[in-house]
Amino acid sequence: MAEDLDTSKIKNWRSIVTLIVFIITNTIVLFPFPIPIYVPRPFSNAVLGVLSKLRIIPPRKNGFQPDDQEDHNGKLKPYVRINLPLNFVTAPLIADLFLLAILAIGREEVRGGTLGADNIKPIDIMAFFLSLAYIAISIDASGLIRYLAFKVLQKGGKVGHRLFFYLYAFFFGLGSFIGNDPIILSGTAFLAYMTRVSSNIVHPRAWIHSQFAIANIASAILVSSNPTNLVLAGAFQVKFIEYTANMIVPVVVTAIVLFPFLLYIIFADESLIPLSIKMHELTEEEREKKPVNPNIPHARGRADEQEDLADDEQKLSLEEIMNPFLDKGGAAFGALIMAATLITLLALNASSQNGHEHPVFWVTVPAAVVMLCWDLAFGWYHRRETREIARKGREEIELARAERALRDEEAMRAPHIAEAYEFTESTEARLQRQPHTEPCTGEGNTADVTSIRPPDRASTGFSSQMSDGQSQTLASPLESSISTLVPRDDRLQNGQLTTDAMSMLDEKQELSTSAPRELSGATSSLEMDVERRIFSEKVSHEVASGNGREPVTLVSLAADMYRWSQETFPTATAVVSHMPFALVPFSFAMFVLVQALVTKGWVPVFAHGWDHWVNKTGTVGAIGGMGFLSVILCNFAGTNIGTTILLSRVIQAWKQINDENGTFIGNRTFWATVYSMAIGVNYGAFSTAFSASLAGLLWRDILARKHIRVRSLDFARVNLPIIAISTAVGAVFSLIIINKAGGLIYQREFQPGLRKLSTNDYLVLAGTFHGVHAITRSITPKIPVSTPLPTTSASSSNVALSSPSGTSTPTPAAPAYSLPNPGVPVTGLESLETDKFRLTCFQTLTGTKFLLFTDPLMANIEVVMKKIYELYSDYVMKNPFYQLEMPVRCEAFDRHLGGWLRGRT
Repeated sequence: MAEDLDTSKIKNWRSIVTLIVFIITNTIVLFPFPIPIYVPRPFSNAVLGVLSKLRIIPPRKNGFQPDDQEDHNGKLKPYVRINLPLNFVTAPLIADLFLLAILAIGREEVRGGTLGADNIKPIDIMAFFLSLAYIAISIDASGLIRYLAFKVLQKGGKVGHRLFFYLYAFFFGLGSFIGNDPIILSGTAFLAYMTRVSSNIVHPRAWIHSQFAIANIASAILVSSNPTNLVLAGAFQVKFIEYTANMIVPVVVTAIVLFPFLLYIIFADESLIPLSIKMHELTEEEREKKPVNPNIPHARGRADEQEDLADDEQKLSLEEIMNPFLDKGGAAFGALIMAATLITLLALNASSQNGHEHPVFWVTVPAAVVMLCWDLAFGWYHRRETREIARKGREEIELARAERALRDEEAMRAPHIAEAYEFTESTEARLQRQPHTEPCTGEGNTADVTSIRPPDRASTGFSSQMSDGQSQTLASPLESSISTLVPRDDRLQNGQLTTDAMSMLDEKQELSTSAPRELSGATSSLEMDVERRIFSEKVSHEVASGNGREPVTLVSLAADMYRWSQETFPTATAVVSHMPFALVPFSFAMFVLVQALVTKGWVPVFAHGWDHWVNKTGTVGAIGGMGFLSVILCNFAGTNIGTTILLSRVIQAWKQINDENGTFIGNRTFWATVYSMAIGVNYGAFSTAFSASLAGLLWRDILARKHIRVRSLDFARVNLPIIAISTAVGAVFSLIIINKAGGLIYQREFQPGLRKLSTNDYLVLAGTFHGVHAITRSITPKIPVSTPLPTTSASSSNVALSSPSGTSTPTPAAPAYSLPNPGVPVTGLESLETDKFRLTCFQTLTGTKFLLFTDPLMANIEVVMKKIYELYSDYVMKNPFYQLEMPVRCEAFDRHLGGWLRGRT
């Protein structure tokens, strides 16, 4: 890979194009849009005709779709518009194909981006992630997550803050075990339903945003919980148990610190998290009803058709959360398989020797196959029951749709019926006032209204006289549907129905009214009208199609096979339909693009820039800089997966640059950078854009299906304080000030966490540290210099010694040594770090030392120390009553120091 570190390649035009394509691709991933493609109509018709002849698609009844194929003049457009979507799947693929076409990338980049290079093996990562995702989503499909959430809801009761804490802890614990995707799949829908059935939760913002944030935070603990962790562990050959051991403390601390901020600051409004939640209750009958398996198509029957209606929406939401479905066998077996898989992974990964690790998907793929076999066997065993449920539900949906259509039709006809009533009553009253005469039956005259009006107005219709003397018949719903059976030419003749048309109508009416009555035996007039309508529509469809069925095509076969699989294997089909298969082409394409940046010299350029930053800022700057950079790039580098791929390559190149230059990167600095990136790419998923992670896109789509719209601006506004708190977690435990003689002059504790010491212990600590600091300052190593140091005249006069013979013998010059930075004053011990705290020392020019005890992961300690020294100068050194080198007893210093540190945390 030595040639990959050559930065002179960036001057080549293909290298420049590669960088531009990478930037454009990431921009499209952030802001997807369709590209219209205009195809000539004859060509489109020819292609569709060939597909229809080959029985791939159904026969075309019309030559065009009626939506946008006509222009403003009513003429047929000469082209057909096809929208090509540019999104996170298509954009990287098109970018790779373009770079291949211009020979910017070749076999090396494609191989490295698929089979792997430099310890990153994309194909192994995808096999591991998809197999583990199947197990997790299968557990979700069994209803376990919703059932456990329901139990948490019961445990939390109606106390708002307690329920918020229980759900927060539940999603954190479960997310650290099975990852963020299953939590978002089930938890988001559960919270949407829960907040909807509550009468005093104004908006679900607090619940859904907190769930999304804590699910992504929890996914940082285990390598298996997130594909970004898999990329990072593979790139730097991190053992799974070591990764978890290093990540669990900052992640748990983040979750603990974030909770009070969410509850009391960010979502402090009582309308978001009420003190007491008022929930609607199910009736006894609904509570005793058997839960419905949501994986079976049309399982809820009529309820599926009415889900969008406002009257039924609350009832359906209440049934979803208060009477959840649970497949106990599938849930128990899935949890057992997941636990066994994770334990086996941790054990094998921890026991394997470097260079002899087996691919992790050797464990997860067999486990996923076992889970799939369970789902298939369980579905086949209960196939008769699930098929019967699906059939009944489908019939209920057809009946519900017919009823809705009938109600809509009657609502549209209601004004005309009212006018007909008024006209009929006025006509009858006028005829009663006039003497009875024989009606004229001559040709061209219309019959009297009372002579043709049927006796049953509600069922057969009404007649009204128009202004031109003709009569207009307002047909009943039954007649309106049957009238489609009558040929158009025979329907009207001079404004009246002909004898043939009337006889055909009588026959059709008799047929359509008798057949449903014999089939159903229904007593309700509404059901009778609905059944008549269904029957008449079936008859009209058969008449229109010549009593023939459409030929079987490849599309219809695929649809029938999918419906058959849903009804026979509901769980397996639901799991496969929710699998993140779109992640596969996206990840492979992004791996290839980043590999192109490596071979074209751009990643080494980024690595040199990062090396310059670390040299200037040290370990603390590496932690803070990488954390900030990874969070920001999640929004602009093709989701957090693309960011992890890019930054892993940059850190690998950074280490190789230092190895070739003979410089040394401390383990502390290197691994602090790696784990800071791990935290950043997980926390960056809930930053400012939905596309910062694929989980964000899934979360937004689930909420949209539940009629909850989250705007991009609101998403960024709510998440910015959350991500700021999560990435700035750190605590100042204690401050000690020592005078130049080693005496303790100030000590104060700000946060619990350190062991309590007595006053005498602090005096001993101050004196001991003063001595150690002086020793470390005196033993600062000196390095030899290439040129000898200048000598004085006195020493030059004694450069030779006289021998007994009178000749002089030259004296060998002493080797020359110098400090590493002669212009910088020598300092002593500056930092001491343990796994529990970090001790940082700052010595002033007068010899006063400030010892600051902080959290090991706290960033920007130099800024904190600088502010403490400023407060010390303002309120201690400027105090006219303070004596130098004496204990500090200044109330103003204590007050401002404590207030500033509290405000910072």
